[in-house]
Amino acid sequence: MAASTKVLALESPTQTGEWTVVLPHKGRHRRNSRKITIAKGQQQEQQPWVPTDLEIDPERQSKLMHKIQACMKKIENSQFFLAFLDQMQIPKVLNHFHRVLGSESQLQMVIYGIGSIESHETPRLQLSLALLMKRKFSWIGDIEVFDPVLSATESQVLEDLGCSVLSLNEQGRREAKKSTLFFMPHCEAELYNNLLQANWGVESLNRIALFGNSFETYEQHVSFKYYDQEVSLMNSSVAESVTHILAARRFIDEFRIETISDDYFAAFHDSSWHFFKLACENELQLN
Repeated sequence: MAASTKVLALESPTQTGEWTVVLPHKGRHRRNSRKITIAKGQQQEQQPWVPTDLEIDPERQSKLMHKIQACMKKIENSQFFLAFLDQMQIPKVLNHFHRVLGSESQLQMVIYGIGSIESHETPRLQLSLALLMKRKFSWIGDIEVFDPVLSATESQVLEDLGCSVLSLNEQGRREAKKSTLFFMPHCEAELYNNLLQANWGVESLNRIALFGNSFETYEQHVSFKYYDQEVSLMNSSVAESVTHILAARRFIDEFRIETISDDYFAAFHDSSWHFFKLACENELQLN
């Protein structure tokens, strides 16, 4: 697989049906239940992609840019962002970033599953955090973005913000041929699993820094039976979509972030930094 896919070649996206299992959460997490979604037929082929609407609306473009700039300002001046930056710069975390960088000067950033940045504030907050990280740290390089729901107007705004919108739905299967930061807050479990499967080797995994849903939480959910059911999720087809996530828990250092304020709970709750620390292929056994 190519390490990078360039921008916008024209063809309609492929639609697939899907079913969803909502995993149980405790306390406040009920506000945003974790979903594991499995596409019918497990279609994993990469597909050329363009927005379903090909017209860029200048008025919507201007309004959206204003909303994102307001989001960036809100986050930049928040206690949440200060705590987030502090965590990134503690020795344990910073050492992982340095290790992932290796001899390279920058980490490429790939954003998957951002959602509609025009329709919802949560994706705007998530995008704003990614953009602010790039502004803050010189070792974060170019940003590539993909979500099949993006409109032509949203794609143009992302380009205006200095991002590249991918022309291929990679299904999360980007091989890390160079040091890469995958920014994937609140993506479906299958997308994380696809990313791990595509990089299931010592060199590739060690080139990755991943920001997304807590793998520890996935492990907790699929390792226990529902209260009134006899069959554990580990014995169901749902568990197949997290095979690599669970296996990776053996060699991951995970650092959970703090949302600090309810303003950022929906966008970032249960999110973590994940770093892979592998020495040999023997650690990659799935069973």
